[in-house]
Amino acid sequence: MDEQTLRQAERVLSVGTWLIVAGAIVFSVLTVTPLVRSVTPDGWKWTAPILPIVVDAAVVIVVRLDAALARVGGRAGRWPVLLRWMTGLMTLGLNCAGSALKEDWVGVAVHAVAPLLLIVSSEAGLAYRKALAAAFARRKAEQAAEQAARERREREREQSERDREQQRIDAEQARAREEREHAARMAREEREHQARLAREHDEREREREERQREHERREREQSERERERDRQRREEEARERDRREAAERTRRQQAEHARREEADRRRRALLAAGPAEEKQDEDIARETVAAAHAAGLSTRQAAELCGWSLGWVTTRYQELRQAAGQAEREGEPAGVTA
Repeated sequence: MDEQTLRQAERVLSVGTWLIVAGAIVFSVLTVTPLVRSVTPDGWKWTAPILPIVVDAAVVIVVRLDAALARVGGRAGRWPVLLRWMTGLMTLGLNCAGSALKEDWVGVAVHAVAPLLLIVSSEAGLAYRKALAAAFARRKAEQAAEQAARERREREREQSERDREQQRIDAEQARAREEREHAARMAREEREHQARLAREHDEREREREERQREHERREREQSERERERDRQRREEEARERDRREAAERTRRQQAEHARREEADRRRRALLAAGPAEEKQDEDIARETVAAAHAAGLSTRQAAELCGWSLGWVTTRYQELRQAAGQAEREGEPAGVTA
């Protein structure tokens, strides 16, 4: 029987026992209370339910503690047995007393059913719980034995694996030694072969170097002749480039001189025109203002020459001064702008 089945049986026993106890308690309270009330003085009849409740509480204590002790396999001695039988007999006597006083033997038999069932079920439940506790103990012992057997097999398996691992390591070490010896032998043979190849290579290298030196000597002579021709060609190209640059500078200087003369002539013409009778076109007015600025005239004189407002001329003067400052910062001579 597995542990789950044992626990199911214990639950069935516990539920059934408590159902019987609960039914017996309810039946006892309902049966004994009228009997106690009939023998209780007036004014104290309200205490009648106390006696059956006290007796039933003792029954509950006995059943609960018996279940707990049986679960852990303990023994409490003779007193729990005495309490169990005393509470059972008290419950039996109290339930049957009313019918016995009336000599109603059928009622005695009927009222004896619940107490007798409670007494017997308590004893049987205790026996069942002891048997279940023993079964649990055996099951625990079996499980412990199985666990110990599994652990032993696991240790044996681990030991076997360690032995196989050690054998594998020994085999690998032996194979590694053989490989190292083979590698050392091969390395020695390889060194001897490399030394022989190195000697042959040195001889071939010396012969190649001799041929290389002879080839380089010839190439140097050829290179020197080519460099001499290149030098002469570069000198000729440099002289030709200098001639072209000199001619270009002369042409630019002549063009700049002609441009400046044309600009001077244009400025003189604009300045010689005198105050404008009407407002000049904007392009011509800009040239007039630029000429006046270059000639050092005031903004008022420039305004008279172009016919535009003094504010507009002042703005143009500022632009011309800024352009001149920018040209000076860039290292270029300031020219006349329209």
